[in-house]
Amino acid sequence: MPKPLRLAVGVLGAALAASAVRRPPRPGVAPLPADFRWGVALAGVQSEGHCPDSNWRRYSEQHAPTVSDEIGDTADWFCHVEEDVARAKDLGIGTFRYSVEWARTQPAPGELDPEGFAFYDKVIDTIEATGLKPMITLDHWVYPGWLADRGGWLCDDVVELWLQHARRVVERYAGRDVTWITINEPGIYVGFERRNRKLGRMEVGTMKRRLVEAHRGAYALVKSLDPGALVTSNIAYLPAPLNLIDDRWFFDQTIDTMDFLGIDYYYGLSVGNPTVVNDLVGRLWRIRTQPDGLLHALRIYHRKAPHLPIWIVENGICTDNGKPRSDGLTRSDHLLDHLYYLQRAADEGIPVMGYNYWSLTDNYEWGSYRPRFGLYRVDVLTDSAKTRHETDGVATYRAAIARNGVPEGYRPVRREAWGSPAAPWSTTLGRLTHQ
Repeated sequence: MPKPLRLAVGVLGAALAASAVRRPPRPGVAPLPADFRWGVALAGVQSEGHCPDSNWRRYSEQHAPTVSDEIGDTADWFCHVEEDVARAKDLGIGTFRYSVEWARTQPAPGELDPEGFAFYDKVIDTIEATGLKPMITLDHWVYPGWLADRGGWLCDDVVELWLQHARRVVERYAGRDVTWITINEPGIYVGFERRNRKLGRMEVGTMKRRLVEAHRGAYALVKSLDPGALVTSNIAYLPAPLNLIDDRWFFDQTIDTMDFLGIDYYYGLSVGNPTVVNDLVGRLWRIRTQPDGLLHALRIYHRKAPHLPIWIVENGICTDNGKPRSDGLTRSDHLLDHLYYLQRAADEGIPVMGYNYWSLTDNYEWGSYRPRFGLYRVDVLTDSAKTRHETDGVATYRAAIARNGVPEGYRPVRREAWGSPAAPWSTTLGRLTHQ
């Protein structure tokens, strides 16, 4: 187990050992506010297919360290835009998150591709035509192949080039009620680049500084070109004390340029549940989910920025090639359990404003098709038609949106984990890790 994870387990163990408090029964929860924003999410290289030359196409073709499957045409969202947006609309959501890929719109230095922009014009037109609102990510870990040749984020003028891309996108779609995400999960972005490009410590530091500069520049761009639009960068929640790693170099350096907190929550860590270590070897379906950890994450970030509302920009569950999970947890149960703790947070006065399910369909999970996160199953490697198959999560999400939360009297299927930071002893842990 890596040193940071050993430290996390040790801290949680100490907190648990110091507490003799029995876990109280879980209370009922009120529905979420009427203006709560429900959504779904996907991303370019993971979903679109017909991939232009990019860093991730190259990682795929070269079988980089994180890659086991080549990209191919993924779920082929490129050819399924209208039907997938209609599926999303049928859920009752109001927000559709996607990314505008730099690699598709600028295939060569100084050369813009009208067809690339035409595709994204079609996407936003389709979203608007169904009455939904777009959430656009400017960078979801993908950049053009020609920039990869120059060193990617180690290229001396990468921030200037990246901001030129950002300007083109914002100018094109300003005034269309877009919510803007600058850079997706900056810390995980750095991790993938470190492994696939074999970056050294100094190079990692350079990339981190440039991501902060890019975000701050993009925030200023949006505020000048699309006044009134909301802007943020979504942070991948890591269990305490690992969350300090990302927070210190990115979150703490950019919090003054966020209009709301975008949080991605997938996994927790506790004395009784160290299974998050499976993330290190890509066995995401072996991680035992910890819905109560979402409440802890919301408490932490509300303490750090009490003036900002919070949107869960990504949340979902992984299965192994679409098979039932070994722990018996269904996509439906997972969704309701997390919504329960989201509603607990709202009842505590934490200003939660939105929730996006990740993802609408199965997609390319950064090197593999084995992890499946979709509300709709797509058997990419065996079905050339890329047929969408409804999972049990679809009806559950639709019903939850209609009533603005879980059924009355609902109690989570998954027990709170022993040593969970969401349990009563979390106050002590929070003070230890967030002073």
